[in-house]
Amino acid sequence: MANYFSVGETAKKVQTTIETLRYYDRIGLVQPSKKDAATNYRYYTDQDIVRINTVLALKQMDLPLRKIKEVLGFNDLEKLIAFLNAAEKKADQKMVALKDSKEKIERAKQDYEKRLRAHSSVAGISSKFFEQRVILLSNTLSAPTVDNLWHYLDNFYGQLSPQQVQQFSFADTAGIYIENNIANMFAICLNYVTVPGLKILPAGNYLCADCTEENRSSKLDELTRIAQSKYGIKPQFTVQQIMISGILQWHYQLQVYLGKSENSLD
Repeated sequence: MANYFSVGETAKKVQTTIETLRYYDRIGLVQPSKKDAATNYRYYTDQDIVRINTVLALKQMDLPLRKIKEVLGFNDLEKLIAFLNAAEKKADQKMVALKDSKEKIERAKQDYEKRLRAHSSVAGISSKFFEQRVILLSNTLSAPTVDNLWHYLDNFYGQLSPQQVQQFSFADTAGIYIENNIANMFAICLNYVTVPGLKILPAGNYLCADCTEENRSSKLDELTRIAQSKYGIKPQFTVQQIMISGILQWHYQLQVYLGKSENSLD
């Protein structure tokens, strides 16, 4: 006795979408074996699932659907098996080519990483790429202290409403955001909704340097000068990420935005 599966169940089994199955049905490529006249529901069998998987596999070989329909319509089973043998051989060749491409990409990546390391140490200054980050600015904190770092994220949850608290989560990091000479401490948002104090740090290259509290101001001035003289960029904001280095001790990674271009230290 045949097993029957709904369109949704079949889509899950073959890891495709319901709309794809309906499209295959409309064009006569793979039609369900059973249709309920009363409900108009369609049901697939195990054999239908084999046919759908064959279609999806042949699509991976860049065959157009009209060609796949033609092949699966062969009445000569030997001819169909011969075609599938040829497709299998082509798949093996494609896997070999992909493996070779992957190895070439790995070698290229290693070369670029080597060049990056060579360019990333100019008086302790480097150019690093960061993905877009969303931060929430503190409405009360402007500088780190032992007290406010001890329960850092409580400061940010405390400025949200009870409903907003459920919609936010933060990375376990701290930092200072400075724009127009105004400093606010910030937390990096993992989940968030739009609220006052939300800022987007754009994706791109940032000029970075580590520093201590003692040389933070001079190092930031140095980064700003390099951004202006080397890249022609007047920073609109700066980021000072706090790096906890021990009990009640921290230093900073200064970050100056260079833009989305492929800027790097030469």
